[in-house]
Amino acid sequence: MLYLFGFERIGVAVSDIYFVDPAPLPGQEGAERGVRLELRRLEQGELKGSIYSARPISIDRPIWRVDLLESVDGTPGSFDRTHHHPGTRGWEPGRRVFDERLSKEPLAWLGERLADLEGVLDEAGVARDEVTPEDVRGLRDRAPEIVETVSRLLDQIRTASPDAPHGAESATSVRASWL
Repeated sequence: MLYLFGFERIGVAVSDIYFVDPAPLPGQEGAERGVRLELRRLEQGELKGSIYSARPISIDRPIWRVDLLESVDGTPGSFDRTHHHPGTRGWEPGRRVFDERLSKEPLAWLGERLADLEGVLDEAGVARDEVTPEDVRGLRDRAPEIVETVSRLLDQIRTASPDAPHGAESATSVRASWL
């Protein structure tokens, strides 16, 4: 499942994810699942036909990522693999940052960060002029709706079968997700 919230120049993409890291950190071995949220650049394309035609929309490079993950074999609600990537290098995520509060109060933490787009940009090393005041205001105003979407998706994941995606049972590297 993929959800996209679009503003002027930025968007928030939210997706479920099942992941097996091919080179896990010590203590991070085994499959994990949860929700990935990315702050992404958006671009509106030129109309390809009449004024009534659909407008092309490009969902471009990531700016910031949050992974609300748990080990598949662990306790639901533990958020034991939850982390964020304060910035990116092109399409690659920056370092994983494990934040105790993010694991203890992930939805409250996420809501606060989404409501502070300028702070997220500063932390990610992205110039504030890459977004508009409408982006800042829109994301702040829609942060509760985005957090609610993340919460619903987490609930769906927890009530779904914990089975691995087809073919993943014996794989050493798996990524099943839109993001």
